[in-house]
Amino acid sequence: MKPMLLSLVLVAAVSAIAQTAPHKAATTRHHVATTAPVSKIPRVAGIPKALYTLKYIDTVIGKGPLAEPQKWYTVRYTGWLTDGTKFDSSYDHPGGEPITFPYGARRVIIGWDTGFEGMHVGGKRRLFVPYQLAYGEDGRPPVIPAKANLIFDVELVSMSDNPPEPPAPTPASADSTTQPATEAAPADTPTQETKPATPSNTQPQTPPHPEGI
Repeated sequence: MKPMLLSLVLVAAVSAIAQTAPHKAATTRHHVATTAPVSKIPRVAGIPKALYTLKYIDTVIGKGPLAEPQKWYTVRYTGWLTDGTKFDSSYDHPGGEPITFPYGARRVIIGWDTGFEGMHVGGKRRLFVPYQLAYGEDGRPPVIPAKANLIFDVELVSMSDNPPEPPAPTPASADSTTQPATEAAPADTPTQETKPATPSNTQPQTPPHPEGI
């Protein structure tokens, strides 16, 4: 009776070992597969620092399409120096017309070429542009000093795939092309002498626009 009981115990032990062996092997293979690869980038000591940063505040969230690169943007803007001096504004242009430029094509200062990302058409934003992303170390004297950080309020009016159409000629311009030339005055008619304009060194310089880098 005892020899038979001992045999049954041995058979049960061997069966239990056979059932648990494959499970352990699978666990080992899973651990090896999830090991992260070793990085090939050499490590350096220290904490990353920002050289200069473009900052912004969204004042109005637009409801139009999301701004895309390589499009033509039509923008209204006003620019200030950090002391509060306004140096340029599209609202002061003839007719208060906005400007249009190709975004990301290096036609404007760097702060403008990156400052509209994440905006929607119809949105408004205040840009805080460091001088490195504006007019650089030299500035644009006498309007913009050297190393001048700038502040812009911008509005993304519209976005298109193509540049704007040139303005159509005014009716006055069209009439002038078909109007007959004025007859020459008779030889005995005295003509009024036109005096040359006196050059002036005090004429104000046109403020620089963001598109004029």
